[in-house]
Amino acid sequence: MKKKQNNLVSVIINCHNGEKFVERCINSVLKQSYKKFEVIFWDNKSNDRTYKKLKIFKDKRIKYFKSQNFTKLYHARNLAIKKARGYYVSFLDIDDTWEVDKIKKQLNKLKRNNCDVCFTNHWIMTNIKKIFRSNLTSKNIAKQILNEYPISILTVMMKRDIFLKDRFFFDKKYEIIGDFDFFFKISKFKKFCCIDEPLATYYIHDDNLSIKKIYTEIREFDFWIKKNRSILNKNLNKIILKNDIRKCNYLLSQNKLSIFSKEIKSLVNINLKLKFFTKIILKKINLI
Repeated sequence: MKKKQNNLVSVIINCHNGEKFVERCINSVLKQSYKKFEVIFWDNKSNDRTYKKLKIFKDKRIKYFKSQNFTKLYHARNLAIKKARGYYVSFLDIDDTWEVDKIKKQLNKLKRNNCDVCFTNHWIMTNIKKIFRSNLTSKNIAKQILNEYPISILTVMMKRDIFLKDRFFFDKKYEIIGDFDFFFKISKFKKFCCIDEPLATYYIHDDNLSIKKIYTEIREFDFWIKKNRSILNKNLNKIILKNDIRKCNYLLSQNKLSIFSKEIKSLVNINLKLKFFTKIILKKINLI
């Protein structure tokens, strides 16, 4: 009995009004070559036909839970994790999919390398093309997370004990950067490994939460930087610079010029300040 439990993988699927993605997402899980899994389907108070689409699947491994109240994404992830029974947990949002051997390859990698967390490469699907990044590695993972964040949560498989025994959970205050914050926290304590092969597909579309709430993400990073300033040391300036660039470019693209003007006055980097002062002048005279 213990051996069966230790081989069980809990697949956490979070969904809010995702009826048009249900069939594609669930099929990609049910077609996995590794069969000892359960699906924890967490419906974050959908008001569309999500449940009707899901109940078409008669697989007993699918366990449906519906939240009584709508919550932020990372609070919903925590609630779903508490329903899981597997020794390992994996994450998949309703609009994304997995390759057929994802669970099997990650499970083998985790056991072979005695690791706590495994992430993989992934496809990025747009209306135009399908691409993936090259040379994915888990070396210096804490530094990587700060500089380029190579982990996409739809590719992650990890030991459930990180949540249950170590008491690490996603910070429920966040809407967008909760996974970045979480994996940075545990990167100093847990062993990471990765598979440099695209074993999942992230679909870019207009309803992506990260696209719809770009400025929320920027503000969350502002908060995160202030909160973690004391432990970032030499990485601090790089993170601030990256977030400042994204912030200014976003405000400029949205024609929020009054807010934009205030933001660039507070920039520490002189070259960046000059660059954006030039951009706002060109914007005002309709040259960009």
